[in-house]
Amino acid sequence: MSMYRKLRFASASVVLAIAASGCTQAPEPQASAPVKVSTETLQAKPISISSELSGRIAAPRTAQVNARVAGVVLKSVFAQGGDVKQGDVLFYIDPAPLQADLDSALAGLKRSQADTLRARQQEQRYRQLISAKAISAQEYDNARAAARQAEADVAANEAKVQRARLNLSYATVTAPISGRIGRALVTEGALVGQNESTPLALIQQLNPVHVDLTQSTRELNELRRAFRSGQLQQPGPGQAKATLLQDDGSAYPLPGKLLFSDISVDPGTGQIILRSEFPNPDLDLLPGSFVRVRLEHAIDQQGISVPQRAILRNSAGLAQVLLVDEELRVSLRTVQLGAVHQNRWIVTDGLTSGDRIVVEGLQHARPGEHVVIDNGALPLDQAIGQSKGR
Repeated sequence: MSMYRKLRFASASVVLAIAASGCTQAPEPQASAPVKVSTETLQAKPISISSELSGRIAAPRTAQVNARVAGVVLKSVFAQGGDVKQGDVLFYIDPAPLQADLDSALAGLKRSQADTLRARQQEQRYRQLISAKAISAQEYDNARAAARQAEADVAANEAKVQRARLNLSYATVTAPISGRIGRALVTEGALVGQNESTPLALIQQLNPVHVDLTQSTRELNELRRAFRSGQLQQPGPGQAKATLLQDDGSAYPLPGKLLFSDISVDPGTGQIILRSEFPNPDLDLLPGSFVRVRLEHAIDQQGISVPQRAILRNSAGLAQVLLVDEELRVSLRTVQLGAVHQNRWIVTDGLTSGDRIVVEGLQHARPGEHVVIDNGALPLDQAIGQSKGR
């Protein structure tokens, strides 16, 4: 054998030996370790059923201050946009014409009183003459009628005097209710109350305030059917809580209450009005504002709720949860969700008391696989993965 063939044979033997040794030393693939998850075992307990309704803020008492007599406004004596109390003076109307009307009524009263005195004296004289048959009965009857007519004139003139005094008092315009007054609708020198009522200002009570909500009759009928079947319980009078949601989505710090629901349905919208009340000590809530209110109007004694982070959504938008059975195997279940209560979804269908759901580690758990339950701290890489997946 030549030297060249010997070298080729030796090289091939070395390559085969290295390949054989590599095949024998490669490690066998190992099965992946089960994913660690945190779970929660569901328990049925009483849950308040709530719904978010839209509405507008309204003042419980509103008074439009009007001029009750005709005249020229002399002065306004209130701070526009400030608080007023019932009986506070707001405007002065020129009282001179009204004082003249009162003086004229007083003069008419005195004249009628003098006429009454004369008629009574004549009646007394005629009474003596009729006894002596010095006059006819007709003349005596006429004297009695004249005295009664004079007395009626006195009563009419007394009423005119009272009316004139009232009109004179109306020249001083006062606040009919306590509350916050807006801007003055007239200025000094304006002629008001001329053949019509002239608005001068608007006063509104702002603490507390009412919020008129609208609810569809369909939702109302569903609640009533649930009450009748015993599925839900209705809270007692004055116990239905209301939470006002502000523009930024945060809850108004002071809770409200439901006052009543209207007895008629709006034929145009098919909705019914619910009135709630909220305290407003700082006057942050202004009438006319559009708000949303979370109203708790029922109690489910066997309610089921899950943490919001435990909910998955499929491509169709359906809510799903991962369950862990007794063999620590994961399964996927579709559920129906209701309202949110204390950062938890209320489940209306799909889960029962005793079910064990995955609340942490959802991004790593797969249906059909086994998991390890670890309700302590999760590994850092899983926590990062969950935060990215949300």
